Amino acid sequence: MSTNKGKDVAEGSSSASATDHRQQKQASQPAQLRRYESQKRRDWNTFGQYLRNQRPPVALSQSNSNHVLDFLRYLDQFGKTKVHLQGCVFFGQPEPPGPCTCPLRQAWGSLDALIGRLRAAYEENGGLPETNPFASGAI
Repeated sequence: MSTNKGKDVAEGSSSASATDHRQQKQASQPAQLRRYESQKRRDWNTFGQYLRNQRPPVALSQSNSNHVLDFLRYLDQFGKTKVHLQGCVFFGQPEPPGPCTCPLRQAWGSLDALIGRLRAAYEENGGLPETNPFASGAI
């Protein structure tokens, strides 16, 4: 084994270190995939529970983009991103100097990722792509 292994890894000149790098990359991909699949299953179950809690309950096969938008509004109240209202003294300031009563909301990236997972879950659970409420233009 080379005494310059750190240099070899940095330069990619050692076949052994290149193999080590590939193995590390492959090991992290299944962990990321398991995390994604777990999140997708959790999100799918949460959406299903949301539909069942509606009065009257909504069958998954009857859900539409309006149900998805209502679900997103429901989830929005549990966000962690401060959204300053137009009348707030900190409106437009990325790092306000003090606290205010403006609401916390879901971040755009979080909602976008959620929609992607739910779109995939819908079709994996037997939904047709052409009726996927998560793929609607309204969403």
